[in-house]
Amino acid sequence: MAQTTELLNRSDAVLVVVDVQERINAVMADQGHLARIAVLIEACAALGAPVIATEQYPKGLGPTVPSVAAPLPEPPLVKDSFSCAREPAVRAAIEAVGRRQVVVAGIEAHVCVLQTALDLAAAGFQVHVPHDAVSSRRPADKEWALHRMAAAGVVVTTTESALFELLERCGTDEFRAVSRMIRDIPL
Repeated sequence: MAQTTELLNRSDAVLVVVDVQERINAVMADQGHLARIAVLIEACAALGAPVIATEQYPKGLGPTVPSVAAPLPEPPLVKDSFSCAREPAVRAAIEAVGRRQVVVAGIEAHVCVLQTALDLAAAGFQVHVPHDAVSSRRPADKEWALHRMAAAGVVVTTTESALFELLERCGTDEFRAVSRMIRDIPL
């Protein structure tokens, strides 16, 4: 599958936040993804792009991390399948918004994010994964998952690139609001 060169478009994009839950998040190699995911959620809300979040087995993995849960427009959908695309309620929610571009963020990059991205790409969605908005317990697992996604045609990008694609232009109130959000992300 060839990688797409199409830019994100706010009228055709949806953000899917995968399983950023307290117990599993605590063992991630890097915690930088949390601030970026929160900004993605807030910026998508400001730009009118829908946000869908999930939780994998919350009884065992706990609830969504508070900094990510707070800006969510709706409570996370509970799933048992590793891939969001294989969980009927989540797949229905993605399809219900009627958008063909899916930005996928969350954890773990080499399990639920990978399987979601590959399944959505195989189903004809254009999938974008900001590498700095995903994490795994082991850095090598994240690295190889991102390579595998890219080889399958998923666009591996950055949070900032994705947000500027959704913005399209400067000089607007939305640009000023999202730019402030981006500036507040720790380096």
